[in-house]
Amino acid sequence: METTANLTAPADNTKLKLWAGRILSGVSILFFTMDGGFKVLRPQMMIDMSPPSLGWPEDTGVMILLGSLLLISTALYAYRRTSVLGAILLTGYLGGAIATHLRVGDPVFSHTLFGAYFGVMVWGGLWLRNPQLRKLIPLSD
Repeated sequence: METTANLTAPADNTKLKLWAGRILSGVSILFFTMDGGFKVLRPQMMIDMSPPSLGWPEDTGVMILLGSLLLISTALYAYRRTSVLGAILLTGYLGGAIATHLRVGDPVFSHTLFGAYFGVMVWGGLWLRNPQLRKLIPLSD
């Protein structure tokens, strides 16, 4: 015999997943918007803050291009109808960051895997707030 508490649990669980996904996605969107915005609006400042050992050209055009790509990908991720495409593009962007840090021998857990941490946040947030993605990638029963 089922009780009313058991009947309301899935709805509460769905709301919790939705809000957890929104928070994870919101943190990611905020970080990427700030990073991309600084790269576009203050490219020389970002060049000066970047270690020269990363190997990127010290050119404001390259920094503006990187920032623009990040902002476009973030906007696609933030918009519900294109969020999966945005997550795919952000994954590629973060993969480039991981490869760059790996190539120059930066510390693994603090620098190299920083992009992986944000990748997990991007996809985790999307998975939690998108029931279609949860059906496509079921992580539990």
